[in-house]
Amino acid sequence: MTETGVARRVPVADRTSGFTESVIREMTRLVNTFHPDDGINLAQGFPDFAAPQAIKDAAAAAIHADVNQYAVTWGAPAFRNGVADKTERFYGFRPDPDREITVCCGATEAMISTMLAVVDPGQEAIVLEPFYENYGPDCILCGAEPRFVSLHPPDWALDFDELRSAFTPRTRAIVLNTPNNPTGKVFSRSELEQIAKLCIQHDVLAITDEIYEHIVYDGLQHIPLATLPGMRERTVTINGMSKTFSVTGWRIGYALAPPQITASIRKVHDFLTVGAPAPLQEGGIAAMALPTSYYEQLQGEYEERRDFMVSALREAGFGVFSPHGAYYVMTDISGFQRGNDVAFADWLVRDLGIAVVPGSSFYSRPGAGSHMVRFAFPKRMETLRRAAERLSAIRPLVG
Repeated sequence: MTETGVARRVPVADRTSGFTESVIREMTRLVNTFHPDDGINLAQGFPDFAAPQAIKDAAAAAIHADVNQYAVTWGAPAFRNGVADKTERFYGFRPDPDREITVCCGATEAMISTMLAVVDPGQEAIVLEPFYENYGPDCILCGAEPRFVSLHPPDWALDFDELRSAFTPRTRAIVLNTPNNPTGKVFSRSELEQIAKLCIQHDVLAITDEIYEHIVYDGLQHIPLATLPGMRERTVTINGMSKTFSVTGWRIGYALAPPQITASIRKVHDFLTVGAPAPLQEGGIAAMALPTSYYEQLQGEYEERRDFMVSALREAGFGVFSPHGAYYVMTDISGFQRGNDVAFADWLVRDLGIAVVPGSSFYSRPGAGSHMVRFAFPKRMETLRRAAERLSAIRPLVG
């Protein structure tokens, strides 16, 4: 209250009332608070093992060589060339480093820069759910209305009649994440072709988050939407170094887009962050040059972790939706007598010292996902074995 007795309005923007802080990062804080010495963080998706030595050496050398000032706002030329070369090596097309690549402070900034660059207030963006928790707030921050379309368990199928009905005259973009966080779904060529057809029919942009591109299992293949006929000119591909090279704290991401869209993304990016860390982009140059064998080893090691974690969770009594990509497992907790997803996650972190993510944080609808929690497994096998041992203690709770 003011001295005159009039209630004082809280001086914050209304847009911030539409979302919360990150639930994922909140679970990290909780496990660090309750179990600072022996907590196991299977909530936030970051590795507890080392990044490749070659890229660490390159970044360290750059710091010692005084590469400490601003890089070119949209990315160091050699790094942009490296991104273009790697894209051509794996997918057969080479984006123009000078006109089609923007280096950002992580894929997270690349996504919000893209949304702000291409979506106007009052327009709509289609988001598939369950979704990575940033996508909803990204829509709100740029004044867009998200229209959510469900992926249906157990195989996270997309109902194309439902998707088709989500397109309206106000639809500006569709946000697609493949391989998908949190479900582990890898969209097939047939599914991507149907999405592409709708984008072309409705003159809609596709914004694709492909940060898990090299973490794919069961002989499946990641297919960039931009490689499909008619989609190169209407797709913004978001990617980065975090997951493939185990450097989530470096915050080096990038957006690949047609020149006119890139020009708009670069303007937003410039005034949001100026530029990504210069010496770490030098590490990125080394990363882009790693041989194909590196990616094959990465895939094999993650598939081993996936298989171990799926087996351990089933043995502990969880219903498991086995992922085909990324490094998360969605699970059904209906068999346990521990309340909804939030109560279960709170109990697990306090009593067992294991952090997971409540499933409802990946949904827009109240109550949706309340019978699920997500486990992350980008950890040493030693860490996963410790987690499995703790989880085995809850098997008797299955009703």
